[in-house]
Amino acid sequence: MVLVLGVSAGAGGARAMLTHSDQPHLPPIDRCEVPYRVAGGIEESVLEAIRQMCGSAERRAELITATAVTCRCTEHAEAVRAAAGRTRLTIVDEPLAQLRYLRFTGQLPDDGSVVLYDLGSSGLTVTHADSRTDAILANRRSTVLSGDGYDALLRWRLARSGVLTDKPTSRRHREELSSARVITATDADSGGRAVLTRSDLTELCAAGIHHSASFVRQLVAESGIRPGAVVLLGGCTRSPNIRQALGELLQLPIIYDPEPEYVSARGAVLLAAERPTGDIRMAMARIPTERPAAAPVGRRKIVAAVAVTAALGATIAGLLAVDRDSAQPHDRPPATQIQIATTPGAVR
Repeated sequence: MVLVLGVSAGAGGARAMLTHSDQPHLPPIDRCEVPYRVAGGIEESVLEAIRQMCGSAERRAELITATAVTCRCTEHAEAVRAAAGRTRLTIVDEPLAQLRYLRFTGQLPDDGSVVLYDLGSSGLTVTHADSRTDAILANRRSTVLSGDGYDALLRWRLARSGVLTDKPTSRRHREELSSARVITATDADSGGRAVLTRSDLTELCAAGIHHSASFVRQLVAESGIRPGAVVLLGGCTRSPNIRQALGELLQLPIIYDPEPEYVSARGAVLLAAERPTGDIRMAMARIPTERPAAAPVGRRKIVAAVAVTAALGATIAGLLAVDRDSAQPHDRPPATQIQIATTPGAVR
């Protein structure tokens, strides 16, 4: 039983988990989260997380025998590798680490395929993977839907009630609604208060949920293979209402880990022990040229899906632009009304 370190790198920063190689599913010895700093790059967050966990191991008079870092894209992997220099570590494709942990915990089907639905702070990554070989059947990424976008919508909702909050506070409120049905938000300056319910959050996210369900269906149609389940990953999937809505829209079994944002780091722990150095990449599966045709999608549904994507993207882009503007000192402007298009029949 050796001490290993698993780190997941993403646009929002890095999460690290220090534990024994055969106990990734148990509460870790220590863990940390290092937010992304624009001027520093993703590699800065990763190296800082490693530094903190190495310090934690030293204080316990223990030695970390291996470190693995999961990365979503080649650019992140190259940046981490270059910044690490001679530091001994393994870089892993993130979906591979996720599949490795799901298999370890018995949540991954023995055969067939699964869709990894990973909703992070900067966007949604959907990967259709073979459960037996871990090969990628198809993968896509969308920045229309994101945790930052959900937080911006939540701030807009509170502003309509006269409560202004910053980004960290709105994120905390969103996370609280994952376990509580009702919370009270307070404006630190004015003292104003507003009640938020879990249903309020679901309503704000409705257009995004419909968009992402359509996104998943497009990916499945691209591979021509129906998955056996959808794995919900990322902190945004903690909301029971969002999980239920996705399950109803996709009509597929849902696989959900109690800590979806740490699945990547836990998988990295397992892979660090198996391969202490080098890179571990996923292969692309060879899909037969002739495959069963996907069910035809009507013109009306296509137009509706495109419309909601455009409306949702414009809405969230506008809210995030307001966030950037509000970073500059100025008087508070009155909140403006924003409409989000609904999607009747878009993903049915």
